[in-house]
Amino acid sequence: MVEEIQNKIQLEVDKYKAVQKDYHKALTQRQQLDGQLNENTAVKQELDLLQANAEVFKLIGPVLVKQDVEDAKQNVAKRMDYIRSELKRIDDMITSLDKKQDTHRETISKLQQQFQQIQPKN
Repeated sequence: MVEEIQNKIQLEVDKYKAVQKDYHKALTQRQQLDGQLNENTAVKQELDLLQANAEVFKLIGPVLVKQDVEDAKQNVAKRMDYIRSELKRIDDMITSLDKKQDTHRETISKLQQQFQQIQPKN
């Protein structure tokens, strides 16, 4: 009985550690996306200051290619929309992983209580 509970505790701890790893990975992704959104917001603000006849260049590999200001604005807006949708997806994932962590913590706590109740009897 004691070994069975110890095995259950170990299994639950392993699951908890896996969820924690995924949680930290999601947080890292969120930070990267946040940084990208900030960069694109700055680019959008700079593009908004330009006049319609201004010259804008886009870096494609090692080459600068001339681009229309409106096209550049649209590309940045699309990129920002995509980043926002990814941020929402990551935020939902983080919320889900939070709940999973709580569930695993509760299960581990219950198993430890069971283990402590059985321990003195042996």
